[in-house]
Amino acid sequence: MFTGIVEAVGLIQAIERRGQEARVRIAPGSLPLDDVKLGDSIAVNGVCLTVVACDADGLAFDLSGETLARTTWGQRAPGDKVNLEKALALGERLGGHLVSGHVDGVGRVRSRDAADRSTVLWFDAPVELRRYIAVKGSICVDGVSLTVNAIDPQGFAVTLVPHTLAVTTLGDLKPGDSVNLEVDMIARYLERLLAGEKADAP
Repeated sequence: MFTGIVEAVGLIQAIERRGQEARVRIAPGSLPLDDVKLGDSIAVNGVCLTVVACDADGLAFDLSGETLARTTWGQRAPGDKVNLEKALALGERLGGHLVSGHVDGVGRVRSRDAADRSTVLWFDAPVELRRYIAVKGSICVDGVSLTVNAIDPQGFAVTLVPHTLAVTTLGDLKPGDSVNLEVDMIARYLERLLAGEKADAP
């Protein structure tokens, strides 16, 4: 479990394709590695990945075919920056919202506009996710917990304050870029509860 509060920005050093899968190596930037061990979970651009190697130079993770197909990882390349967050420990302060690291779909940046010192980003979201997105609700974009400020039939808007622009990869986003989206898990469970027996239908 994660909070969507990015701890560091890392850099993809290498992506080694292994059939339909891949192994990625990441330089962790300012992320402390003193308490990281094999098998730990780390959110990398919002995707929960398992550490398979860790040394002074960085971290390595295996990417399944499912991860490559259903997230932006299939489009990433060496030199790309990524948001990093270690798993939440029980008793720690929850600064963002509950994030599982299980990406629901890929969105796309529609527009980017300045608003005083902040930036407003509009995203197009997959049609199957739009019903879970509500004004003033939470959404996770590339591993960053954000508040939805507006919605329309195609997607949603968020406002990024200068701090978020400076300490995450969202400051580099431009129209046309793809992002990982995870909707609020409470909305998903609430829908299933309200659907009752209908939820079991195909």
